[in-house]
Amino acid sequence: MDQEAIRHAVQFTLKHAPDSSEAAAFLEEGRRTLSSIPVVKFFEVLRQVSSKNKFDFAFSMEFLDQADYEAYDRHPAHVQFVEEYWKREVEDFLETDLQIWKA
Repeated sequence: MDQEAIRHAVQFTLKHAPDSSEAAAFLEEGRRTLSSIPVVKFFEVLRQVSSKNKFDFAFSMEFLDQADYEAYDRHPAHVQFVEEYWKREVEDFLETDLQIWKA
């Protein structure tokens, strides 16, 4: 990844208990759907372990540049995931989009 690369991460809490089958199904659907989008690189599903953070989970991924990030944001699979799963099952979230710095 070069200096134009972007790391997109969204930390979130679900309406379901973190160890529930509903949470597991949501996380798996997110992994399956979002990682299938061609411009997504290094997709990860993460679980929060710090008591300093109110969120339970995170999705993290990288894009080669702003154009790839924008292509992801409007990709039909992403839009459908947001409409069918995210809006229905996520209680709260924090999104960050950071340029990867290579000094």
